[in-house]
Amino acid sequence: MSSLGEEFPIEQARVREVLGIYKEIGPAGAFGAMNIEIALREADQAAVSGDLIRMMMAYEELKSIE
Repeated sequence: MSSLGEEFPIEQARVREVLGIYKEIGPAGAFGAMNIEIALREADQAAVSGDLIRMMMAYEELKSIE
């Protein structure tokens, strides 16, 4: 079983790849890309703050992005 500390950056990287796909779509993907960027900013801030609860919430949000 892996830990949040191991899985969190992996999920951030995965979502950054998804963001790239949304940006490639062009205007049709703009709204999705904007929401993904917001989620990634929150995840980055949670990681920097070291707030475990905030990181867990951000992680769950990242996992929901497809």
